[in-house]
Amino acid sequence: MMKTIETHVTVAPDGKIGIPSQMSSDLAPGEHRALLVIQEDVKTATAGSKSPLRLHILDEEPPVNTSLRREDIYGDDGR
Repeated sequence: MMKTIETHVTVAPDGKIGIPSQMSSDLAPGEHRALLVIQEDVKTATAGSKSPLRLHILDEEPPVNTSLRREDIYGDDGR
């Protein structure tokens, strides 16, 4: 069985990783296989893992008859 535990770790200058000594988990004592994923930007980690969208800003107003309705963009088949 796989379990997911989310916690913060500290990386020391010598590359050693410190994990909190007390973790609320029901893991059995002993050796376990684990996968560690490091997200370097902590600010992004708290906001979500996706990068923000980069939207193009129009320099002019779109034509008056422009429609952004899904039905108008994709047609009758919805694609």
